[in-house]
Amino acid sequence: MPEPVRRRRRWLRWLVAAAALVGLLGGVAFGATRDEGDAFDPTVEFGATEAPPAAPAMPAQPAGGERHPADDDFEWPVYGYTKARTHTLPLTRQLRPPFDEAWAVTGRTLLEFTPVLCGRSIFLFKNNGALYSISRTSGRVRWKRKLGNLAASSPACSHGTVYNVLLSRDEGVEAGRVVAVDADDGRTRWSRKLPSRSESSPLLDDGSLFFGTEDGTVYRLNADDGAIQWRYKAAGEVKGAVALSDGKLFFGDYGGRVHAIDRNTGRRVWSVAPEGAANFYSSAAVAYGRVYLGGTDGAVYSLSARTGRLAWRKQTGDFVYASPAVTTPEGGGPSVFIGSYNGKFYALDARNGETRWSRDVGGKISGAATVIGDLVFFSELEKTASWALGVNTGQTVWKTDRGAFNPAISDGRRIYFLGYSSVFALDADGVAFDAAGAQRRVERVEEREQAAQSARQEREQAAQRAQQERSEKYRTALHGHRHSNGRKGRHCHEHRHTYDVRGEIISFTHEHCHSHTE
Repeated sequence: MPEPVRRRRRWLRWLVAAAALVGLLGGVAFGATRDEGDAFDPTVEFGATEAPPAAPAMPAQPAGGERHPADDDFEWPVYGYTKARTHTLPLTRQLRPPFDEAWAVTGRTLLEFTPVLCGRSIFLFKNNGALYSISRTSGRVRWKRKLGNLAASSPACSHGTVYNVLLSRDEGVEAGRVVAVDADDGRTRWSRKLPSRSESSPLLDDGSLFFGTEDGTVYRLNADDGAIQWRYKAAGEVKGAVALSDGKLFFGDYGGRVHAIDRNTGRRVWSVAPEGAANFYSSAAVAYGRVYLGGTDGAVYSLSARTGRLAWRKQTGDFVYASPAVTTPEGGGPSVFIGSYNGKFYALDARNGETRWSRDVGGKISGAATVIGDLVFFSELEKTASWALGVNTGQTVWKTDRGAFNPAISDGRRIYFLGYSSVFALDADGVAFDAAGAQRRVERVEEREQAAQSARQEREQAAQRAQQERSEKYRTALHGHRHSNGRKGRHCHEHRHTYDVRGEIISFTHEHCHSHTE
């Protein structure tokens, strides 16, 4: 959970010194871009545009017959989708609004991190330490287990097991645990107490589980039984999730350092403290031979994955707790998508950090963005609102007043979207999750149209009743009149008549006189 820490920045002095050094060396190494505090080193290697992960293999027709619609072999197994934590799902068939709510699981407990998806279920870990198994198809809660007292992370799932880390294993206990449960029924497979709290979403890779803790320890455990395989001690608290690429684990800490360690041995490959950096809550994302992450000093960083050298720094002016989404959108260049506490959401050039586009939404952005096809989803904390923007344009495609932190995952047919305390399954326009779902969607559309028609008819009938009541009121009401003394022996009355003519009230008066005789 973010703990803002501000530090004095010395960007300008550093840049001037670097520029002077470059001049002495006879080459250009660093150069400020447009904003004070930004930096760029063009000599740091940038990998060729990498192929994104494969798009989900969807059947030509929605699954039907005896085949279960969720038996599609698709998994979103860890926070960020890929082990490199790129938060990107490419699609061959885009998911566009209007989004139709297929199901919802509502509640009152904060949902800070997205669920994961394996088999027929999504696994949602609430901030109160309760783990839910929810049917992808119907939204039915299959089972739920209270694993601890406080959590702020996504689970990891694979091979019939769900792995979770906790900030507090019990009320009043300032230490967590890591626990593996059976994906079918939630029964505990193994559990290990931790000497410290943990909110580092676990990473699964080839039979091992990796995560960090607030005492600065990064663990590698045997995924089968929880046995410790190695430990690595960082300079400060490790709050973000570790990312894996090319046999190395990457992460930042609350000592202002970024680390690369060997996946097999836990030995340090490099550890650097970028100039001016405060703390790193953001999880790292790895792509193009670079490591990308945000800092509480208000900057977004790009470092060489091979050496740790600073490639570029983009200053936003306020905390960057969000984790980046990194991809090359179709029709665009390599990009980093990330939000800041300054209220802006950025699409940055992954090579040099320059702004491709930005959107000011007027509130704190704390959670990671998710790129799903040609849309990038993100949430804003203060207004509890969420957006889906075009990845190349930054234009709003969809907006809702739900959401707070990390917004969404997808299986290519459906979007699983987080509100502040509820999870929703959203079906995109023209895309059905399954044959039965397609029929249900047609029925829901017909029901909505019928309800809208009934509402229109009711409004028209209410208006007609109101007009009739108004006309009847004026027709039967006592006439307004006054008496006056006319000529001797005569009495005069002034009458007022009011009518409702096609909704318009018309009044006129006239006077008549009469005399009284015995």
